Amino acid sequence: MVESDGIGKAAGDPDAGEAAQALRAILQTQYLRYLIIASWALGLLATVGWTAATVWFFGTLAAGTLRGHFEKRISQRVGTGWGLIFPAVATATTAAWAAAPLIAWFSGAAFGQPLALSLLVAGYVLVFAQLRSSPRQAVVISSPYGVAAVIIAASLWGTPQFWQFLAIVPFTAAGLFVLVMMTMLREERIRAFQEHQAHLIEELEEARDRANAASDAKSNFLGVISHELRTPMNGVLGAAQLLNATRLEPTQREYLSIIRNSGDNLLSLLNDILDMTKIEAGKMTFEMVDVNVDDLHKRVVGPFQAQAEAKGLHFVTRLEGETPAVVRGDPLRVCQVIHNLLSNAVKFTDAGEILYTVRAERLDDRRVRFEFAVKDSGAGIAPDDLERLFQPFTQVDASSTRRFGGTGLGLTISRRMANIMGGDITVESRLGEGSTFTFSVEATVVEWAREAEAEPIVAEVEGGQSLSVLVVEDHPVNRMILEAWMGSAGHTSSTAENGQLAIEAAGAQRFDLIVMDVNMPVMDGLTATRAIRAGDGPNAETPIVVLSASARTEDHEAGLEAGADAYLNKPIDFAALALVMNRVGAGRAAVRALVDSGETAAAAA
Repeated sequence: MVESDGIGKAAGDPDAGEAAQALRAILQTQYLRYLIIASWALGLLATVGWTAATVWFFGTLAAGTLRGHFEKRISQRVGTGWGLIFPAVATATTAAWAAAPLIAWFSGAAFGQPLALSLLVAGYVLVFAQLRSSPRQAVVISSPYGVAAVIIAASLWGTPQFWQFLAIVPFTAAGLFVLVMMTMLREERIRAFQEHQAHLIEELEEARDRANAASDAKSNFLGVISHELRTPMNGVLGAAQLLNATRLEPTQREYLSIIRNSGDNLLSLLNDILDMTKIEAGKMTFEMVDVNVDDLHKRVVGPFQAQAEAKGLHFVTRLEGETPAVVRGDPLRVCQVIHNLLSNAVKFTDAGEILYTVRAERLDDRRVRFEFAVKDSGAGIAPDDLERLFQPFTQVDASSTRRFGGTGLGLTISRRMANIMGGDITVESRLGEGSTFTFSVEATVVEWAREAEAEPIVAEVEGGQSLSVLVVEDHPVNRMILEAWMGSAGHTSSTAENGQLAIEAAGAQRFDLIVMDVNMPVMDGLTATRAIRAGDGPNAETPIVVLSASARTEDHEAGLEAGADAYLNKPIDFAALALVMNRVGAGRAAVRALVDSGETAAAAA
């Protein structure tokens, strides 16, 4: 029988607790018992032969299997009322193990009795070693070995070996006692260490809570103070602006300029502190809206291009990669990050250029990765200074005589905003050569390419001439569209629903242009065109444009052979029709020349 260390106590009486502890130990190493069964069977095989060793091996194996099944079933139920059941089952199955020493002792083999004593002592050691934290359970479960020892002692009664056998008992008991005591002392030390460790963890948690509370109090204080100070600062700046509109002496205006510049710097500091406290408190809000990338680019570049040029710097912008038209994001926060990088570039560059590059990398149909790189030709940053560049309230030049002002919060806030948006800010710099700050972020694409808005096609005729047009179309919607389009330019139009009505209208009134549909009921457009051309009415030489849904060349030729001067495809191409209307005043020959030159086809394309 073999188990492993118990590691817990079940609720209920002490016996139930020890049972639970022993059971959990056994379940942890239930497969180890089969290894020891095999090793004992090997010892028996070498001493007592195949038959006895095989019977013991399979019998003990079956007992171990049944016991393992029983242990799994009751593993979640050990508690009050189960304290005696587990030891009883374990003791019964240990009897199969205890049979091994008896088989070896009474086998009559030359090495049988030494093997029996070895197995007997090994059995006690196994039980007490594996259940050393539950000595009472070990005593109960190892009782079958005690029975085997009594049987062996009885077989030696009256012989000199009886007292020699009994002498082994105190030797074995002393070894088991030392084993149990050493284990208990070791576990006591472990328990004391765990209690000390738990106490330290508790103190650390309390210290962490106090630190978090102090940080929250600091953030709340800074947030409240920055809010409260902004109100009087707005009053100061507003009054300064009003005062600037009055008549002031040069000295007064200089003093007023100092007040305004100092107030603007202080307000900027308050805004930085408020942003920092929001980020630390996790209250920085980001909105997701559709952003036009071109508009965002203009919004970012505009202010700093003017500042750079005013300082004598060359400001260059560059777009690389496949840039989408519209993405989803927070334009305010993105601009805030890029503005900080451009502002630093302009501030710390005395001569040369500022290169602002936007790189777009298409990740898939719905995602794009942006890199906004700002490269300057300033003094550059030393490698040691790069490590503390993004720390709050830190500047590369922190001396009291530094040339440039600022709080050192801008880059810290920008990088944390970039991180919240799932991006980052990196920097590359060399002393004397300048620096490159790169803000990278991914975005969801709404539109990769926005279709350009089509320019309206007007029906006005050059020179402002108003035309009289006969529209022959059987579809009421097409008639309405043509009438509305021509009416928008001041042209007058009459309509006919088929070719027969068109012939009647053409015989009664002179028109400047006839727009003739081909496929109509009663009489088709080509037949009506031939009739108008063959007659001597007022429209025999009026330019006629035929419309058809067919784009075949032979259909075009058929229309022109019928007497039409131009052939346009449906849906109605107003650009081509407008070209024709501008040639109507010059007669049929001008319209025919327009068709021959292919200009109407180009307009349709």
